[in-house]
Amino acid sequence: MNFRERITMSPNVMHGKPSIRNMRFTVTQMLELVGGGMSFDEILADYPYIERDDILACVQFAARVIDSRSAVSFI
Repeated sequence: MNFRERITMSPNVMHGKPSIRNMRFTVTQMLELVGGGMSFDEILADYPYIERDDILACVQFAARVIDSRSAVSFI
């Protein structure tokens, strides 16, 4: 799975912050849920429009950002 297919950045959505499939759900929001201890199954139950691959894409994106100087170069 390629996170570039799921993580988008558009000036018209969430002021250009990385978000999931151009929805008003940012990578940061997802990472806060995962970091707060929610399981993937809990997230999927609470947010039915989110898919498992969306969660994985957020984690992959975050790993790339931490390992690089700029997130923009990956999208």
